[in-house]
Amino acid sequence: MQAKGIFKEMSPYKPGKQTEDVKREYGLEKIVKLASNENPFGYSNKVDQVIEQEANHFEIYPDGYATELRDILSEDLGVERDQLVFGCGADELIDIICRTFLEPGTNTIIARPTFPQYKHNALIQGASVKEVPLINGYHDLQKMLSEVDQSTKIIWLCSPNNPTGCLINDQSLQNFLTQCPKDVLVVLDEAYHDYAVASDKPNTLNLLDKYPNLIILRTFSKVYGLAGLRVGFGIASLSIIEALNIARGPFNTTRLAQQAAIAAYKDSDFVKRTVEETIKNKQTFTLFLDQVGLEYYDSEANFVFVKLPVSGDLLFDYLIKNGFIVRSGEALGHPNGVRITIGNSEDMVELQDKIKLFLDKYTEDGISE
Repeated sequence: MQAKGIFKEMSPYKPGKQTEDVKREYGLEKIVKLASNENPFGYSNKVDQVIEQEANHFEIYPDGYATELRDILSEDLGVERDQLVFGCGADELIDIICRTFLEPGTNTIIARPTFPQYKHNALIQGASVKEVPLINGYHDLQKMLSEVDQSTKIIWLCSPNNPTGCLINDQSLQNFLTQCPKDVLVVLDEAYHDYAVASDKPNTLNLLDKYPNLIILRTFSKVYGLAGLRVGFGIASLSIIEALNIARGPFNTTRLAQQAAIAAYKDSDFVKRTVEETIKNKQTFTLFLDQVGLEYYDSEANFVFVKLPVSGDLLFDYLIKNGFIVRSGEALGHPNGVRITIGNSEDMVELQDKIKLFLDKYTEDGISE
């Protein structure tokens, strides 16, 4: 049976290689995965306690309203309870947003490169996608605004941007929102906002009342270390959330995931340690890149995109054979580079040694094919 319409022209999402597959393929005993921006420090040990408690309740449907998690977040974030919507990761919320607001004849605007699921889900709904190239890793906000027409329904902003890590600062974001037509939904994906410490980082929650066409996406997959449990949430005006809840499945987050998210969210000490260690290791790694002459984008996330004068596949192939999985830019719309998640200090030191050997292997003066 053949897929219909646009599905014939599309490809499924290709995740990064998994550690067990790489071990078998290359005969390695140890693999360091730095490809998916997962938390190398794991998750709060308080989550394990919750998992033990909830293990005896799998026969019961989860709370479709996520009441307890909703109450905690609404109070802590200073928003109304019904301004929150929950998803099976932020990925599902992206899908729900597209199903709610896009259809054939409409269009959406994204940066290039950015998180590919914006485009993927928009195309599934039959919408057209306008892609605006980044400038030195940053969103070209004025160009994105110039692409708005009567059929534009959504503009996607990823900040810090995946895969470059660049942050949209406060002034730039507010200028953009002020100029953006109020009937165009602005999706601000803040999956990595916990890692951002720049002095001009916007307080986006304070913008929701002023800009009712704004929705903020966040996730428990990154700094909280719950990528395997899939919990994300959106914050927006009551009218936007009400519309999204029509398309949302009634039991789209599990009871176990909700309780784990609560435990992880309450452990602020774990989050603080994760952010501090990540920033320290990132600074050490970028200093190393400076020393060996490799350029990279400004990153306020838990990863660094390293620029290369050759295909990222070359470094990817070398590292994977030596026990490190990174993400080649070929798969991210930026072929000349690799995205590297910041790992623990020991792994990052070893990675630096591997990169030095790579540089020595391919040229005496720099990388060449």
